[in-house]
Amino acid sequence: MPITDILQRNSILYANEICLVEINPDITETRRVTWKEYELIEPNPVSCYRREITWGVFNEKANRFANLLISRGVKKGDKVGILMMNCLEWLPIYFGILKAGALAVPLNYRYTSAEIKYCVELAEVDVLLFGYEFIGRVEEIADEISKNRLLFYAGENCPSFAEHYDRLVANCSSIMPDVSIIDEDDAAIYFSSGTTGFPKAILHTHAALMHSCKVERAHHGQTHDDVFLCIPPLYHTGAKMHWFGSFLSGGKAVLLKGVKPKCILDAVSAEKCSIVWLLVPWAQDILDAIDRGDVNLADYELSQWRLMHIGAQPVPPSLIHRWKQHFPNHEYDTNYGLSESIGPGCVHLGVENIHKVGAIGKAGFGWETSIVDENRNPVAKGEVGELAVKGPGVMKCYYRDPKATDEVLGNGWLYTGDMAQEDEDGFIFLVDRKKDVIISGGENLYPVQIEDFLRSHSAIKDVAVIGLPDKRLGEIAAAIIELKPDKTCTEAEIETFCNALPRYKRPHKIIFAEVPRNPTGKIEKPKLRKIYCGESVVAKQNNS
Repeated sequence: MPITDILQRNSILYANEICLVEINPDITETRRVTWKEYELIEPNPVSCYRREITWGVFNEKANRFANLLISRGVKKGDKVGILMMNCLEWLPIYFGILKAGALAVPLNYRYTSAEIKYCVELAEVDVLLFGYEFIGRVEEIADEISKNRLLFYAGENCPSFAEHYDRLVANCSSIMPDVSIIDEDDAAIYFSSGTTGFPKAILHTHAALMHSCKVERAHHGQTHDDVFLCIPPLYHTGAKMHWFGSFLSGGKAVLLKGVKPKCILDAVSAEKCSIVWLLVPWAQDILDAIDRGDVNLADYELSQWRLMHIGAQPVPPSLIHRWKQHFPNHEYDTNYGLSESIGPGCVHLGVENIHKVGAIGKAGFGWETSIVDENRNPVAKGEVGELAVKGPGVMKCYYRDPKATDEVLGNGWLYTGDMAQEDEDGFIFLVDRKKDVIISGGENLYPVQIEDFLRSHSAIKDVAVIGLPDKRLGEIAAAIIELKPDKTCTEAEIETFCNALPRYKRPHKIIFAEVPRNPTGKIEKPKLRKIYCGESVVAKQNNS
């Protein structure tokens, strides 16, 4: 069954029930705005604190956009790019593209003009729909990309180089278009994070999207009464695929446009959210805010909050132990996945396995896993190897990149590039990215292991370990440490703390600085290498 059928079903079963709420904490005005009011007064999307729509209206909006695309010559298999911040319009637009038989191509909102142009051309996008935040970036490349493409703009004050989506779609039919869609049809192109260079275009089918829905509900048991709080960007598979569990159950979701601890707790309390997916930095910030007294949990209604889960990066066990001290009744889960495996869930811990915190878990619903050596043969239990996954959510290919596809796909397996090991109970522990392994004096150092240890220090907010060139050892481990705002610490104190590590794992260099992360929470290690692998840093290290 194609995923568009689920929306059609929800619009019938739950037509008048609220399905999506958008909250913008930067707006002090707190009046509620329904979609009907929104259409009548056409406010700027950021001018309202809270907006909401029902399943019936969601479906109508998707149908209208699908019919607009078809009326403008978009055919089955064409591609439509989405360049928008999280907002109430985002998901109806996404499903409108799918209902037209086209492929949705979400774009990272941090892309520069050059990156937007690169991705639009790589994915052979036929239509680009963008929001007001991107007028300047799109204008820089409009002459180049508009020659063979339609440009639609969503928002007020439409620029001259684009057509006004809001006005065009209002005149289109709200009846579902007559487009035949089957499970094997191509559905979406997502882009890799780009932490290792230019992003790759990842092609997925409707069957893969549908499997993601089933995986998420199987893992977290979403019911129609659950309310999901969505904070991460919708262009990424992680946020959307976690929402898919609520989508499959017809439950409500809240799109929160803010990550401050008070904003998150306010939304959970006011909207009665029961499931919250956090990135490590956000969970850390909430705990720090509690410890500092910046927020008082007694001020919020949190009894309905049943599940906190984290993904997109390795989770420090110390963080979860702290979390359970403040939220002892929460179920906890961690999810591992890649955009190439339709986001989270090909491996997951499971709420019943919190005693194994630190592991990413076992094969997820409908998935298989294997840990292999350089020849792609399984390694013995306990040995480090590359994690491979197999299941209905594996990508079809890297679009227009057969060489890169052949490097990671084989016999149905996706070779993730992540180094992992399996313990005696069959739980998988992520060791590091294959490309991030540091080889120092012939020893393999796995940065994640060192990072997990350092994060247990009470003064450390975040840490990234990278390899720096060294004439004698080839590489040495350097720890970039971001301290908590109210804490101080010296290099000597960190070195003393690290005496608990085996000598070869101790960082040779300590750098106190901010740890950059991308919108999905991953540490931007290429950026750090570019900053700290310069000649001056290397020379200083070699002279010390």
